[in-house]
Amino acid sequence: METRRFGRTGHRSTIAIFGAAAFWEISQADADKVMEQIIEAGVNHIDIAPSYGQAERRVGPWMPRERSRFFLGCKTMERTRQGAWAEMQRSLKLLQTESFDLYQAHAITTMEELDAITRKGGALEAFIEARQRGLIRFIGITGHGAEAPKIYLEALRRFDFDSVLFPLNFIQMANPEYRRYTEELIAVCKAKDVGTMVIKTITKAPWGKRGHTAATWYEPFDQQDEIQRAVNFALSYDVTGLCTAGDTRILPLVLNACRNFRRLGGPEMEEMIQSAHLFEPLFV
Repeated sequence: METRRFGRTGHRSTIAIFGAAAFWEISQADADKVMEQIIEAGVNHIDIAPSYGQAERRVGPWMPRERSRFFLGCKTMERTRQGAWAEMQRSLKLLQTESFDLYQAHAITTMEELDAITRKGGALEAFIEARQRGLIRFIGITGHGAEAPKIYLEALRRFDFDSVLFPLNFIQMANPEYRRYTEELIAVCKAKDVGTMVIKTITKAPWGKRGHTAATWYEPFDQQDEIQRAVNFALSYDVTGLCTAGDTRILPLVLNACRNFRRLGGPEMEEMIQSAHLFEPLFV
C-alpha cells in the first residue's frame, strides 16, 4: 500500500489509517481479527479516541507487542487543561503505552470550541506540557461539520498544529464554500508542512429516517466500485491519508480500495463533483 509523509512528523503513513471508531462495540476476539487484518494489509497508523466506545480497551492489549509498528494518534474532547490532562493519562493506561505519537483536540466544530481550547487554562496547555514531558510528540486538531476547514485555517493562525483531520468527499465538495476553504486548508497545510488526514470519504448521505445498515453515523457507499471511486477522489488531493470507516464489514473494501488507489485527473474529479446532485451532503 502506498505511503505518504505525514507532514513534519516525518512518518510515512499508509494512505489507509485505521479508524478505531470501528471498535465502538466489539468483542476482544473480533477486534483481534480486525487487528490481524490491518497488520496484514500493512497499515501503520491508528487513529483512536476515548469517545470511540470500547476502542481503547480493544487496541490496548496489542500495544505491548506491536507499539513500534504503529504511529499512534489519540484524542480528547475535553476543553480544559485539567480535563484534557486527566483524560490523556487514562488513555495512556488503557492503551498500555508510555506515550502517543500524536495527541489531538477532538471534534472542534465551532469557533467557540476553538476559543475554549486555546484560551488560558484550555486543553492546548495540557498538550504543550505533555509534549515537554515526552508523553506526546506532536499536536493536532480534528473535527467535522460544514465549518471544519474554515475553523482549522483559523486554528493554524493561532497555533502551529502538526496535523489536521477533516471531512473530504466528492459530495461535500460540491458546496462551493466548503470546497474553497478545503482547498485553501490543504494548500496552507502543505506550505506549513502539516500532516493531513481526511474522514467521511465514502459518505453517501445522512441516514435520515432510513434504517441503519452499517455501523457508521452516515450512510456509506458499500459496493467495491463505489468505494473505489470515492477513495480515488479523496486521495487524489494532496493529503496524507484517509481514516477508514467505522464498520468492520466495510473495512476490507476500503483497504482494498486503498491498495488499488488510482490518482484521478482534474476532469475526472470535476465530473464526480458534478454528479453530487444525485446524493445528499452530510453537512449543510
